[in-house]
Amino acid sequence: MSEEYFEQFPSPCYIMFEEALEANLQLLDLVQREADVSIICALKGFSFWHSFPLIKHYLQGAAASSVNEARLIVEEMGCEAHTYSPVYTDEEFEHYLVYSKFLTFNSLHQWSRFRDRVLAFPRKKIRCGLRVNPEFSAVKTALYNPALPGSRLGILAEQMPKQLPEGIDGLHFHVLCENDSYALEKCLSVFEAKFSHLIKECKWVNFGGGHLITAENYDIPHLIELLKGFRKRYPNIEELILEPGGAVGWQTGVLVSTVEDVIENQGVLTALLNVSFACHMPDCLEMPYKPAIIGATDPDENSKFIYRMGGNSCLAGDFMGMGDYAFPLPLEIGDRIVFDDMIHYTMVKTTFFNGVKHPAIGIVYKDGSFELLRQPDYQAYKDKLG
Repeated sequence: MSEEYFEQFPSPCYIMFEEALEANLQLLDLVQREADVSIICALKGFSFWHSFPLIKHYLQGAAASSVNEARLIVEEMGCEAHTYSPVYTDEEFEHYLVYSKFLTFNSLHQWSRFRDRVLAFPRKKIRCGLRVNPEFSAVKTALYNPALPGSRLGILAEQMPKQLPEGIDGLHFHVLCENDSYALEKCLSVFEAKFSHLIKECKWVNFGGGHLITAENYDIPHLIELLKGFRKRYPNIEELILEPGGAVGWQTGVLVSTVEDVIENQGVLTALLNVSFACHMPDCLEMPYKPAIIGATDPDENSKFIYRMGGNSCLAGDFMGMGDYAFPLPLEIGDRIVFDDMIHYTMVKTTFFNGVKHPAIGIVYKDGSFELLRQPDYQAYKDKLG
């Protein structure tokens, strides 16, 4: 799609393409069927709830890390959540029981604190597990590495009892972030070396998220063999679960923005946009990474029209600091700038910092029609503040 195609849409606007989402879901479903595993959608990475009926058609549910996410799964996907939170509170715990079918606890103390309430819950039996920390990860960015020394996430092998506590029938680990099957293979070897005696007692194991299965060069056959091999080594496992979020929404949509001004300072041309990296694309600053812009390239010695992208908040660092962009023609006020792959881990992390207007949200259906789902307004900003 060219930049001209996006002239028809509002700006700023997140646009999700249903056809791309379904292609991802079909690939994930293939892995499910071939490897006999359950793949669920982690809402922390992809919570585009208007598409939950489509997701439910292919995947086996969804993963939550808060009461709000768990409730959204129940209300919009029509199933109960696989829930993990670093800490549960007395005030919220009853809601977790209502909305969840799996509950994973981050510490033995948390399990001890809430065990009796889980076991006494009259409405249903809830599957309970413990999150463990293998102390190994392929994640290079410290902010996203849950296995760093001193991590608050998961129980170390040396802290675990020799047998699973009564009432616990599963283990959960999460040590990946947009990684491939070979990173999973390394993590699995450490996980098994430290916890195999407990895995043999489990009825279910959750491999967490971070599996970038829908990326172009992901080795699907290798993943399937890994999963089959694990199931063969542990025939006691009734359900093996993966919960990617990014892989569900990978390359499914864009953020449309507009050039509102061009500033020159000491030879640097900055295109000021009607979107904010800090407010609307925070992973670009946190990860950090440089998103692709449709119609632009990385500059080289032949590039003539090079621009830095600047956001519209007052934060000094609200600009793309990972590199500038080269365009075939000079940018002018009113030109559309379309950031690619902006649906996963973007919409879920937006903020109202500086009161900056949120982008609209829309969807392009498989028949090519567009629906504007939401146009955030002043009231949305005000409501967030009390």
